[in-house]
Amino acid sequence: MTENALGLADGLLKAMKAERDGNSFYLMAANSTGDPKGRQIFEMLAKEELDHLQFLKEHYDSLVKTGKLSPTAKLHDRLDLAGPSPFFSDSLRKRIKEAHFEMSALSIGIQLEHDAMAFYRTQSELTAEPVAKAFFAELASWEQGHYQALLKQQEELKDDYWSEAGFSPF
Repeated sequence: MTENALGLADGLLKAMKAERDGNSFYLMAANSTGDPKGRQIFEMLAKEELDHLQFLKEHYDSLVKTGKLSPTAKLHDRLDLAGPSPFFSDSLRKRIKEAHFEMSALSIGIQLEHDAMAFYRTQSELTAEPVAKAFFAELASWEQGHYQALLKQQEELKDDYWSEAGFSPF
């Protein structure tokens, strides 16, 4: 394997680990939230992370076996997280004072997505392989969408959460 292919293989391995970690985190969040809509969204995010993992693994396996990226690897459709308050049901706002887990899950998810977005952007810039450059850029865009949706949800809940939980000075 060439030095460029070795660097790409290493990037794919790191990306696969990050996607596996994201999948595990979102599954844990889905199983831990008491909010049915939150559970559904976290499960969908976990599924999307698993799709990314499988996509990256197919490219990695092909690269190791043939020296080339997979010509058949495909990503599934993106999760649509647009719109107001896509993560939680209205009942969460009613118990916002006790929503410590959900608020922590949003914070952790934001950090995971931010790190993934930055990693994929860097990988896209570092690789000379046009196919890899394109799919790393696409994955960075996906993770940016996750990041923005999580951040928006956190912002929508933050003032109520801080006020009701006694964290806010006003």
